[in-house]
Amino acid sequence: VTGASFVVFNGALKTSSGFLAKSSIVEDGLMVQITRETMENLRQALRDKKDFKITCGETDSGDVKEYVDICWVESEEKTNQG
Repeated sequence: VTGASFVVFNGALKTSSGFLAKSSIVEDGLMVQITRETMENLRQALRDKKDFKITCGETDSGDVKEYVDICWVESEEKTNQG
């Protein structure tokens, strides 16, 4: 679990790169590089206020270790303390 001050979603990852998505720490935030198709799906999920999961890692690797979960919550007070 990583806490971040901000998140940047970059929709310029090429499908030929061999990655489903990439995430990296930038300063005190998180940058998530995703394909254009995933960006379109993310935008729709945000419009619909639905949870969305981005799987990070190599396309042909069976050992995926990272996920970026965007979750809608009922109360901010329980999740943003400090």
